[in-house]
Amino acid sequence: MHVNAYAAPEAGAPLALTTIDRRAVGEHDVLIAIEYAGICHSDIHTVNGDWGPQPFPVVPGHEIVGTVAEIGSGVTHHQVGDRVGVGCMVNACRECVNCLQGDEQYCTNGMVGTYAMTDRDGTTTQGGYSTHVVVDANFVLSIPEGLDPAAAAPLLCAGITTYTPLKHWNAGPGTKVAVVGLGGLGHMAVKIAHALGADVTVLSQSLKKQEDGLRLGADHYYATSDPDTFAVLANQFDLIVNTVSASIDVNAYLGLLAVDGTLVNVGAPPTPFQVDAMSLIGARRSFAGSMIGGIAATQEMLKFCAEHGIASEIEVIAAEQINEAYERVLASDVRYRFVIDASTLN
Repeated sequence: MHVNAYAAPEAGAPLALTTIDRRAVGEHDVLIAIEYAGICHSDIHTVNGDWGPQPFPVVPGHEIVGTVAEIGSGVTHHQVGDRVGVGCMVNACRECVNCLQGDEQYCTNGMVGTYAMTDRDGTTTQGGYSTHVVVDANFVLSIPEGLDPAAAAPLLCAGITTYTPLKHWNAGPGTKVAVVGLGGLGHMAVKIAHALGADVTVLSQSLKKQEDGLRLGADHYYATSDPDTFAVLANQFDLIVNTVSASIDVNAYLGLLAVDGTLVNVGAPPTPFQVDAMSLIGARRSFAGSMIGGIAATQEMLKFCAEHGIASEIEVIAAEQINEAYERVLASDVRYRFVIDASTLN
């Protein structure tokens, strides 16, 4: 099947309209007519080569919402016409210990990302900046009624990336949670942590988004450019979720944790952090990482968001605006997620 898509031909090059092949629908596959695809900072890191060589040309996009156009003969839990989503992975072994406990993202045999990875049939996966995609039904999510499809698209990455650590480290009533950065990931972390009942603080470089942060559910908002912030907030938080994709002074943020507190990193900066062991030892603190969530957890997150009226704050764009959107993401000029209208690819 030949379909239109926007692809990066080489590292750092502008994305351009092209045609790609999608595989025939197999017994356990679902063909999805894509309606919307979110733009994630990971897309930009990938096509710019920040994370190493890539199998160009690359069609990015792992925040996909659309409708089922065709199903394989063995598919029973999705029907033609259903609104569905696809997140950051499209395959895994489904047999290892991690897959069997619902953590397919940590598949010991290697999960298959939605783009720029080798699928189990030997082909290179291509993502959601496209009109259609064929995905194994086990990795297709149901989009609940009541979620706007465009605003739901970023939930498939930004939503689950922040929901998972908040749930894993028991954010809820009586806990103090700080969110570092109020961007595509950060604004979702604020919404979800607030809905879970936590006391939520935003830690941002400046106060320019303070009004937004409080509107989205934050109880407090501090500028990290103010050195007094780190003195005022020392030893306070049970959990800090770092959502930024740039280097930070990890040790300064670790100093904001209470005894047994955890700083969990979900942003993926291109350079390593420098961590002083004494920042951890002094209060039995933990420095952790978290990557998306399994399929069951992602479906749980979608249900949670529908029940609490949570969706991403978005700006819908035409496909021809993708390169401009990339520049604006890098300039932090979006509130808070770009979403591509896939109908503009036709």
